[in-house]
Amino acid sequence: MSDTTQPTTPENGQSAPPALPLAINLQYIKDLSFEVPAGAEIFATLRTNPQISVNIDVQANRLEQEQPVFEVILTVKAEASEPPQKEGGPTGRPVFIAELSYAAIATLNNPPAELIEPILLVEVPRLIFPYVRNILSEVTRDGGFPPVVLQPIDFVALWQAKRNSFDQTPGHA
Repeated sequence: MSDTTQPTTPENGQSAPPALPLAINLQYIKDLSFEVPAGAEIFATLRTNPQISVNIDVQANRLEQEQPVFEVILTVKAEASEPPQKEGGPTGRPVFIAELSYAAIATLNNPPAELIEPILLVEVPRLIFPYVRNILSEVTRDGGFPPVVLQPIDFVALWQAKRNSFDQTPGHA
């Protein structure tokens, strides 16, 4: 049985999608912290699943002024608290705090200027997100709690929200 599917190449008259002008050179955990502030007592007193809040941030920094090499850092902070005693009440004690800064060193290969920011703040985080998700899940499970499994993130919306909040700060037009 032979495969009759032709690869998409200029030779057979079809155009290949353009390659992303990006290379991920390296990925690494820049910072990882897991804390159970109440210690062993929380395991004895926690009766229901904690409420978990997650904050996500993306930053990009050029490593060398003359080179298109950047460090992109995806930071996730997951905080779990005891649920409120009664509906609408204040949340209880912190159950755990997990913070992860995961970085990638990326080289851009002559992208159009208008694509540099979206590549660094959308595409690179999208590519490294599965690793962040796995690390956070394992560290919370290894900490004695059910694993925190992050849902997919819309990095385009995150980037746009960050740009909008930056544009609306005083002194920026």
